[in-house]
Amino acid sequence: MTDRSVVKVRIARRGPLVGRLRVPGDKSVSHRALILAGLAHGTSTITGLSAGLDVHHTRQIMAAMGVRIDEADDTRADQPVGTLTVLGGELHEPREVLDVGNSGTGARLLAGVCAAQPFLSVIAGDESIAARPMDRVAEPLRQMGAHIDGRDGGRYTPLVIRGGSLRGIDYTPPVASAQVKSAVLLAGLGADGPTVVREPVTTRRHTEEMLAEHGGEVTVQPDGSGGSVITLIPGSVSPGDFAVPGDPSQAAFWICAAAAIPGSDVTVENLYLSPERSGFLEVLLRMGADLMVDRAAGVVRVQGAELAGVVVEGAELPDLIDEVPALSIAGALAISGALEFRGAGELRTKESDRIETVAAMLSALGATVSTGADSLAVQAGTLSPGFVESHHDHRIAMAAAVATCGLAGDGHVTISGWDAVATSYPSFLDDLDTLSAPR
Repeated sequence: MTDRSVVKVRIARRGPLVGRLRVPGDKSVSHRALILAGLAHGTSTITGLSAGLDVHHTRQIMAAMGVRIDEADDTRADQPVGTLTVLGGELHEPREVLDVGNSGTGARLLAGVCAAQPFLSVIAGDESIAARPMDRVAEPLRQMGAHIDGRDGGRYTPLVIRGGSLRGIDYTPPVASAQVKSAVLLAGLGADGPTVVREPVTTRRHTEEMLAEHGGEVTVQPDGSGGSVITLIPGSVSPGDFAVPGDPSQAAFWICAAAAIPGSDVTVENLYLSPERSGFLEVLLRMGADLMVDRAAGVVRVQGAELAGVVVEGAELPDLIDEVPALSIAGALAISGALEFRGAGELRTKESDRIETVAAMLSALGATVSTGADSLAVQAGTLSPGFVESHHDHRIAMAAAVATCGLAGDGHVTISGWDAVATSYPSFLDDLDTLSAPR
């Protein structure tokens, strides 16, 4: 039986995962849908929005800046239950501090939005956000003309932003980051002149794709060496329909665990499967996973197989950075070798230091793990019952939860800080019950 305490859960050994599932709406797309619908002059609809607290904070922030967001009337047959109607346009100065909660995506994207507005905004969040680097966003926005201050010279929240009167810039991010790119592009909508972002390594293209779909003048060209050059002409975005697909980062927990557990057979539907969001599938295939992937339909079917460890190089990390905790479970349950992540220093800047917290989680469950300054190696073997401290990181908590499906013996995994899962996947335990129910 699962104890659904807001602080701890105690999950018994489950066994193979079997069944079909639709995961919650993509968190990254949900943030952008709310922002772009709020910036557009007119009425938009959003379906499939993530129910996580991170996205809820972004919704509240857009409302605090004057965007009207309503739940659709359930009696209307032409709109699915849960549809949001968004009336956007001119934003106004918020009266309160803009609280992003635990969301780094929300903090960085909204910094770009606020930088383009002719008023004062203050962005803050929880203790995790207060420790995450914001200078990588503040610096290019300052180059565009925004006045930004914060703790330690603007490196950390709260960020105090006085925006407006921006100019377009030609910018090359020092760290591959879809969040930084998106912040610059969102600010560029209100700049004087084109904004160019040169990515040495191509990152998630959600913002470019969604801007183009809603009237933004944006072009993406390969740079000839594996990167991209994105050019944005300032202007407005158009209202319309935003359909949020399922989140592959959430699906990764079910797919990675099922891939390594004999007898598992899981199908996940309605997923967003762009190359920049599905790098973890390529790693699983190299490990020997039994996968069937239909990118056009957004469907992945996985059956349990004998996996072997592989090396994941730093250049691959931008396409699977959020899936490392889930992949680590597959590595720990593999039959041979080690799953090694190299050039992975960016893991230390997430909701927790994920090099250390992934290692601690797996060690608590009996796995053999080694770490370096920018590396993590998980030895193939077995997992045992134990106690896991999530460090208030939703992905550490969910990885520990799916580990119960591959425990070597009877017993429980107790996970502290389970309430963090509400930031992204409030229905996780229900879906775990669905896939591991007796058959």
